[in-house]
Amino acid sequence: MTTVVKRTVTALATTSILALSATAATADTWRYAFEEALEDVQGVFAQKFKEEVEANSDHQVQLFPYGTLGESADTMEQAQAGILQFVDQSPGFTGSLIPEAQVFFVPYLLPQDTEALGEFFRTSKAVNEMFPELYAEQGLELLTMFPEGEVCVTTQEPVTEPADLNEVKVRVMTNPLLVESYQAFGATPTPLPWGEVYGALQTGIIQGQENPMFWNWSANMYEVSEVITCLGHSNFTTAVMANKEFYDGLSGDEQQVVQDAIDVAFDHIINYQQGLHEESIEKIKEAKPEIEINVLSEEQRQPFIEAGEKVEDRFVEMTGDSGKAILDQMKADLEAVTE
Repeated sequence: MTTVVKRTVTALATTSILALSATAATADTWRYAFEEALEDVQGVFAQKFKEEVEANSDHQVQLFPYGTLGESADTMEQAQAGILQFVDQSPGFTGSLIPEAQVFFVPYLLPQDTEALGEFFRTSKAVNEMFPELYAEQGLELLTMFPEGEVCVTTQEPVTEPADLNEVKVRVMTNPLLVESYQAFGATPTPLPWGEVYGALQTGIIQGQENPMFWNWSANMYEVSEVITCLGHSNFTTAVMANKEFYDGLSGDEQQVVQDAIDVAFDHIINYQQGLHEESIEKIKEAKPEIEINVLSEEQRQPFIEAGEKVEDRFVEMTGDSGKAILDQMKADLEAVTE
């Protein structure tokens, strides 16, 4: 699809929703956009949320998977404007809006264990008490955050040390700290809208990108890559938000319906992800037997861990006392669930 056609489709879709937005706060139908397909992790979460809301209220939930309303920046604008009632978006994209949210991209901060991560997001003071205030300042009600899986890097050549990433153009989200991370790792970080990534890999404009393994499978990243390397540096995090004016306008009972649906969907998605990483690897290997999939050893990770320490310092420089307080609290929260 050409850029002109893409923009036209996006404009038409947005215009049609704008026509409905006047009654957003009282509409029987609530609109919810997310960054993945229906069968992907965010889509599975959204479907469970929809199921719970519709089973316990008179409201309907209309789901908008990735691409139906434009790129991530478009859906965030629509959520802030009240055109959308709910949006699921990674801190990777909201990092420029809420700088402290970039903490999730401090390398080697989060563990890879799904169960420990689920408990962290369920109980973390940083996530559940500190972040909501920051999101509220942007007109957003933070409903939950949840992990989506270990992030692995696709490239054309094997990666066992930072030197192997020298001059390798790796696509990253438009997130300043993620740019800092890949610079520290020795690569050339290249921010690109997601819709352009497959073609850029195919034509050699970029040589790599990072994503959870399920997404490397479902988005066909393995087709335009020769190697997938798990550095152990990150676990993809996403956040579900509501337009704050809409949420505050709900009755107490309606807010409870939303919160209950979020809680059920959260438990569902943590259980759903058990084994998903490994299943995705098997699917990729079956589809492309010649692909090389590597998991770095602790010894191989050490230079990347050392490079990540500089990124943590940079995060504190970028976000000041607020970011430092959140980072410290997250470390305490993580220690509590990993002991």
